[in-house]
Amino acid sequence: MTHGHGIPPTTTIAPADKRYAALSRGFNQRWIARPDYVRLTGSPDGVARALSEAVNQEGGHPDRTRITVRSGGHCYEDFVCGDDVRVILDVSPMCGIYFDPALEAYCVESGATNWHTYSHLYPLSGRALPGGSCYSVGTGGHITGGGFGLLSRQQGLTVDYLYAVEVAVVRPDRSVELVLATRDDPDPDRRDLLWAHTGGGGGNFGVVTRFWFRDLPEPPSKVLLTARSWNWSDFTKEEFAKLVTAYGEYFRDHQDPEEASGKLFAMLKLNHMSNGEIGLLAQVDDDDPQGAKALEHFLDSVDGRIRPKSAQMAAPMGEHPPVQGMRVPRRLPWLTATQAINSSGENRCGKYKSAYLRRPFSPAQIEAMWAYLGKEHYTDYVNKEALIQVDSYGGAINRPPRPTAVPQRDSILKLQFQVYWKRVEEEADVNRHIAWIRDIYRKTFASTGGVPAIGEATDGCYINYPDADLGDSSWNGSGDRWSKLYYKDAYPRLQRVKRRWDPLNVFHHRQSVELPADGGS
Repeated sequence: MTHGHGIPPTTTIAPADKRYAALSRGFNQRWIARPDYVRLTGSPDGVARALSEAVNQEGGHPDRTRITVRSGGHCYEDFVCGDDVRVILDVSPMCGIYFDPALEAYCVESGATNWHTYSHLYPLSGRALPGGSCYSVGTGGHITGGGFGLLSRQQGLTVDYLYAVEVAVVRPDRSVELVLATRDDPDPDRRDLLWAHTGGGGGNFGVVTRFWFRDLPEPPSKVLLTARSWNWSDFTKEEFAKLVTAYGEYFRDHQDPEEASGKLFAMLKLNHMSNGEIGLLAQVDDDDPQGAKALEHFLDSVDGRIRPKSAQMAAPMGEHPPVQGMRVPRRLPWLTATQAINSSGENRCGKYKSAYLRRPFSPAQIEAMWAYLGKEHYTDYVNKEALIQVDSYGGAINRPPRPTAVPQRDSILKLQFQVYWKRVEEEADVNRHIAWIRDIYRKTFASTGGVPAIGEATDGCYINYPDADLGDSSWNGSGDRWSKLYYKDAYPRLQRVKRRWDPLNVFHHRQSVELPADGGS
């Protein structure tokens, strides 16, 4: 069975349909499209037919030419929902999860969300993808960009387990083909197509319909989960520096995924001071006999060496509501813990930036973060949902079992700069939100051209947190193009895959993989 009973192969939503307004936007309500129609697809054959029709028909508006693909709708930029979009192909009805004996692998259809995958795959198989914490993110984009989450330091990235992918591609004659590409395919072009979906990003080569995974890991039966916060007003610059330095040094020094400390995952929420709190969330494998001791040591290393006293988390922080009642670590079944922190935030607009760190924060970076989190600049800026989220990284991620298109494999921290606002806000206020995130990012990475350039301390950006500013020289003065910041040396190979499988450049946006300029590599 490849899709649910009673789901039609395609459903067309035109502008007059009452569903059109909801389906012409995604998670980030900053971007709302006005396509000729939205086509929901319920099967791989339905995808192929819908794509063929979209590619071979005339558009209704000369400025709307792009065909885009949506799984969960979490693209942060206007790559899926933009003013130039003619057709949105929505694969969300395809959310089946099952074991496929023919490929000896677990199949996850591309419309399944993270939570659907966890809540269906784990009860049936005892296995899980080491994916993200936001429940409504669609696997179609999450996996193709690399996919990481709370189990990744222990078990790697989602793409480390990807065995096969099925993609609807457009041939040079504008016909459409459903291509199954496996890791061990005898055809090198198909092997390359599979590889490109292990970190090359969504919406670049075709429409993914299904993923297959082999040797999926088993999550812990139980984890220890803690969430706590500190009052911003209790911090001096010295205490702030102690906190972020201790956090970075802990993950620099604990990178072995065989040890409990190397399995431990944490998020440090450096909110703008108007939030009132700085937050910390941490989880460790409780099946490991040393798990409790590792968490105790981590909390002592980070929380125990600063003067401010931590308390229960009370404020929402970015995409997460306050996780309450867990200042003292709680022992929970893995699926229960995953649900406890699973969130995607409210309906709102946002802007995002990212960075990989190979080293703990430098004094200059700490100075900039302190200043622009409202202590010296933006002191009158009030936005409780403006923050830098610092995720732990590395461990098993830095020991991939085989090459993938994710090139950042020796970092210790992953940063997500976030700012949110309501769609009803005045333009001047919106501009202030965007100015804040641009300024704090540019100042944090001032020594490398305003972005985390490829170098000894920083290692570029995450394609699943896309940032159109990386293509603008007024914000990126590093000399590293956006393509290098995302893909490093993997980019020329991705371009060759693009030329082979999407030669007409049907799937494109401001930061899509480009066709090779010279027709070569």
